[in-house]
Amino acid sequence: MGAALAQTRAVSGIVKGSDGETLPGVTVLLKGTTNGASTAVDGGYTISVPADSKSATLRFSFVGFVSQEVAVGDKTSINVTLVSDVQSLDDVVVIGYQEVRRGDVTSAISSVNAQQIKDIPVNSAAEALTGRLAGVQLTSSEGTPGNNNVQVKVRGGGSITQDNSPLYIVDGIQIENALSVIAPQDIASVDVLKDASSTAIYGARGANGVVIITTKGGREGRTAVSYNGFGGFRQITKKLGVMGPADYLNWEYERAQLTGSGASVSGGTNT
Repeated sequence: MGAALAQTRAVSGIVKGSDGETLPGVTVLLKGTTNGASTAVDGGYTISVPADSKSATLRFSFVGFVSQEVAVGDKTSINVTLVSDVQSLDDVVVIGYQEVRRGDVTSAISSVNAQQIKDIPVNSAAEALTGRLAGVQLTSSEGTPGNNNVQVKVRGGGSITQDNSPLYIVDGIQIENALSVIAPQDIASVDVLKDASSTAIYGARGANGVVIITTKGGREGRTAVSYNGFGGFRQITKKLGVMGPADYLNWEYERAQLTGSGASVSGGTNT
């Protein structure tokens, strides 16, 4: 037992983040072996390394931070500072349970971000999403300006007699027909959950799909004010000629004479 202890030596230290705060739970692994340890609440750790090895390397890894490798050499104390691993928000998809990277998503999800619907001259967010989400059908009853009556179906209708509208969640709050009341310029992203696994958290209400809308929020920086506006008008494309009052009375009189109804123009009967 004494000979075995003499072949190893202890290496200790403290692991901190880039902000100077200690990091508990950091995995410290002797590279090339299964010998490892974890940092305590105060960020401290102690690990045994071969006493006669000059090429031993410690690997420090923690979720949300860039892994770091440090050569041990003759050191008995090694303090490490881990740098945060910043991920782009463009790679994040919002689902019912959490926000995950698109590369890790296995569910059927279609997404549209603010850049894709920017500066589109439409009346509602539903019009801005038309043709941009796979498996999502958006139909309007009429094309008149200001019409917000847009029907949204995810992977077709599931019922003949019942409403097939999806469930709308805006910043975690359920809102009916949200695409008709939110301006397209206020939307940061739209994620449509289409399969059973991603909509399971919403129960039967999410049977027709779930539309998760994330709106834009404030951010640090200089104050900026922007305005977007556009107008429209309605015009009859083809006008049909109509009769005036005198022409209408003459037509009624002639019709009565030809049909033999005997009705006069004034509504009475001929004697």
